[in-house]
Amino acid sequence: MTRLIYETHSITVDNENGVATGWLPGELSEEGIREAKAMGPRRRDVDVVFSSDLRRAVHTVELAELAAPHFQDWRLRECNYGELNGAPVDALHPRVDRVRKPFPGGQSYWDVLELTRSFLEDIQRWYAGQVVLVVAHSANRWSFEHLLGSRAPLEELITAPFNWQPGWEYRF
Repeated sequence: MTRLIYETHSITVDNENGVATGWLPGELSEEGIREAKAMGPRRRDVDVVFSSDLRRAVHTVELAELAAPHFQDWRLRECNYGELNGAPVDALHPRVDRVRKPFPGGQSYWDVLELTRSFLEDIQRWYAGQVVLVVAHSANRWSFEHLLGSRAPLEELITAPFNWQPGWEYRF
């Protein structure tokens, strides 16, 4: 059985300012830098680390200073908000409308779910039985929860309040 640990990238300047970064790189805030460094000691037991290739996720992993190999995977990117990348978070509402309908010039949350499903198939093929740490974004967390956790509908997951915690664990 594979143990997948999911962690969100650390807090960014955009998070603090209410900006929806989307596919833009993003920059960790001072608090985010502290969070990333704190992740390292609690994740020493992982065999391999995968992150989004967006800078905020990569930087989170780099600051954690984990000994496990780190691979970047574009399939773990945040939802591409298209014309709304970098817009105020409020411009994305109502998000439930974007479960299957793409953001203008971007993706839908279902598109992210399908990329996450593809990623999980590869993890099961190449890392079965190992402890895999994934550092990515909100849309990926909803996808993991839909595919491996509660299996709640995406519409329900994306509208639920965000309650940060030091990782979510899944076994498959």
